[in-house]
Amino acid sequence: MTIRPFLKWPDKRLRTAAGPVGEITDEIRALWDDMIETMDAMPGVGLAAPQIGVMLQVAVVDASDARNRRIRLANPSIVDASAIMNEHQEASPNLPGVYATIKRPRGVSVRFLDETGTWTRRDFAGLEATSVQHQIDHLQGRMYFDRLSRVKRDMLLRRARKPGG
Repeated sequence: MTIRPFLKWPDKRLRTAAGPVGEITDEIRALWDDMIETMDAMPGVGLAAPQIGVMLQVAVVDASDARNRRIRLANPSIVDASAIMNEHQEASPNLPGVYATIKRPRGVSVRFLDETGTWTRRDFAGLEATSVQHQIDHLQGRMYFDRLSRVKRDMLLRRARKPGG
């Protein structure tokens, strides 16, 4: 397993939708392993392949306190979302030193290919749901700050450009 380097904002790949995974191969499984090691080194609760320059719809999430709920997703899509919203502070290693409070559905139901290559539908809640949604945004070429108003987004990006974040 290898800790992979992060793309730095404003790399154009962070604004590009990732391509679908055709099948779960040993290469995809190895990528998931690298991504988990990279996520743990951040430390963070999720990582999408485009963040490390791999333009495939592959993500990992582990929002557990014990770091023992590794969720491997390929081609994830939200099929249902709660009308109740939660707020969490979100950040990205692609734009270090800044964060914002983002409002997202408290729970989501997601369809994805799991590590066995089986289409799975799973419900996520709380921080796990927030992280899954954050990763799906990355897979679609969006960053968390795209969910902010223009004024707040511009302030965040200005703050990020300052020395020391």
